[in-house]
Amino acid sequence: MSSLAELARHHTRLTLPELDHVQRLVASWGLLADLCFSDLLFFAGVDYDDDGNLLGGNDLERPLVVLGQIRPTTSQTLFRSDWVGRVIPAADRPIVARCLDTGEIVEGDVPGDGEHDRVRELCIPVRSDGRVIGVLTKESAPAVGRQPGELERTYVEVFNRLARMIESGGFPFSGEEGPAEQAPRVGDGALVLDADMRVAYASPNAVSALHRIGVHANSEGMRLGELGLPETAIRIAYTQARPATEEIEIGHEVTVMMRFIPLLEGERVTGSLVLLRDISELRRRDRLLLSKDATIREIHHRVKNNLQTISSLLRLQGRRLSSPEAKVAIEESVRRIRSIALVHETLSHAAGDDVPFIEILRPLVRMVEEGLISPEHPIHFTVSGDAGILPAPVATGVAVVLTELLQNVVDHAWPDGLLTEASVRVLLSNDGDRLEVEVIDDGVGPPEGFTIDASTGLGLSIVRTLITTELRGTIAFSSAGGPPHRPGTSVRMSVPVR
Repeated sequence: MSSLAELARHHTRLTLPELDHVQRLVASWGLLADLCFSDLLFFAGVDYDDDGNLLGGNDLERPLVVLGQIRPTTSQTLFRSDWVGRVIPAADRPIVARCLDTGEIVEGDVPGDGEHDRVRELCIPVRSDGRVIGVLTKESAPAVGRQPGELERTYVEVFNRLARMIESGGFPFSGEEGPAEQAPRVGDGALVLDADMRVAYASPNAVSALHRIGVHANSEGMRLGELGLPETAIRIAYTQARPATEEIEIGHEVTVMMRFIPLLEGERVTGSLVLLRDISELRRRDRLLLSKDATIREIHHRVKNNLQTISSLLRLQGRRLSSPEAKVAIEESVRRIRSIALVHETLSHAAGDDVPFIEILRPLVRMVEEGLISPEHPIHFTVSGDAGILPAPVATGVAVVLTELLQNVVDHAWPDGLLTEASVRVLLSNDGDRLEVEVIDDGVGPPEGFTIDASTGLGLSIVRTLITTELRGTIAFSSAGGPPHRPGTSVRMSVPVR
């Protein structure tokens, strides 16, 4: 199914600011559907035919396209079918066409679409910067002698006030992207405040939410401050005429979120809708996640410290050895341990189990430069590209592999002594599915017929095992294509990151 933006671009001439206005309305219209207990549709006039030709005629003649649809959570839906994307002749929805043409709220009955014989339709012009850009319709079954209760009457009256704000261009509020996922809904509890910030109505669920935070007095006719509640957010809503949110915590057990939505007439705030939601369980989970995240970071920090201690012990042991082969083996082990420690050090500062690999690669390259190269035999290392964010197991494996490859380059790329301007390049790319790494030197190149599968050296055996088994990737050696005396070696590896 096409998105709202795609449908608007295909059928209408809405400008980017106008489309943004519609998207912000649709992002917050769950509130409207719940208040009026009805389905809502958003219509716009069709400006282009199926061939992309601009249509003529006025708003009473042009076809209509449905760009959005929402069902209420406080009542049954009127439409089981999906209306989004439907193109409808203006004659089938004459009230919508008249509203689009006159820019005034219009109400009437229209024929149903098979699910209902008649539909009661309230059409509200959606205005942006003084221009009517579409019509929001409230679709409901005609009332048959039923008297609504106080809650329903109050909610519908608030909806009608918001409808007048939509007609004047005051809703949705400028710059607001829509409520957050955890924001309270109408069914969670609602207070209606008057122009003096006094409670005019409290729904049963709102009363229950107030009880949760210790407010047991009758709230009607009272200000929030008189009930012992903070008034910072509500004063922002009234003085700045924009929504505000406040959380009230009672110890660590109870948290209630209050969202204040000002109700305007022109530019004057005449009241406010206050939505309340008990988010105690959500905040408890947040605290557990924060505690777990801090614990995991502390574990990574301690693992890093332990690895550094092991490296120091190995160095002390290496100084007491007289065998050159044993000293080399100890130094290689120290470098491998340090490369793993770099991953844990980065994870100890990061949230979650993913890590930006470039933060590991840079100190890893510095470690190789400091430990393997003398001032008399310099090698210039460069890193290009970005490996992106990697899961910790992938980052650990790739770090060890790169340590081995860089060590292998320094040990074998220039067997007759380092040349001037010797260089090693590390190229990185990550498309979200696979990480591609290439290490290129300008040395003598790989021996003829060399393959990593036939290699018996410990370092390349570690590389092969990590890449093919642990990381489920591939690796290949080839000539880098340089001049005959220095063709160089290219090592390419590719590993999945998901």
